[in-house]
Amino acid sequence: MTNSKPSLALFDFDGTITHADMFSKFIRHSAKKRRFILWGSFILPFFIAFKAGLFPARVLRPMVAYIAFKGRNAQQLESLGAYYAKHIIPLHIREVALNKIRWHIERGDQVVLVSASLDIYLKFWCDAMAITLICSEMEIINGKYSGRYLAGDCSGDRKASKVKARYPLQDYHKIYAYGDTHEDLSMLALADEAYMNWQPLR
Repeated sequence: MTNSKPSLALFDFDGTITHADMFSKFIRHSAKKRRFILWGSFILPFFIAFKAGLFPARVLRPMVAYIAFKGRNAQQLESLGAYYAKHIIPLHIREVALNKIRWHIERGDQVVLVSASLDIYLKFWCDAMAITLICSEMEIINGKYSGRYLAGDCSGDRKASKVKARYPLQDYHKIYAYGDTHEDLSMLALADEAYMNWQPLR
């Protein structure tokens, strides 16, 4: 007898679905260079510390996003996000990831992208893929980006807590999870079948 419950498939984005850091690429794609020239002396020490493993990405990302997007027109920036999702992201998708997403969709599983990357572009890519999105979301006030995250950087324990808040895990026959760094470990811990860098953990 076939189990009537669907399965839940949770995917990280940067480094798991893609072979590149799409957050950084979007910053370069959309940010105004003058801002980073002005803020360069402030952000450079944090970036160097991050590269040396001394400063966490979950703290650096919101800092960079604030500098890049504070005061930016929401409609204009989302147009950049839509273009980025349609024309840039597909150039960096791993074939193994795309095939696995399609496999889950064909099975009728609930497929969810759970990412520290930004809704500015991910929402357009997820809409095109017909999958659900949980990610870092940026605040818009009066048609402009405030530069702040709505609910913090969606990484580490926040990934797991956001998944559990939206999806009653007991309602699913099986939970799959796919990640590539320590930031995904809490999400992978939710799964019956977990993969790190496309290698099975269990």
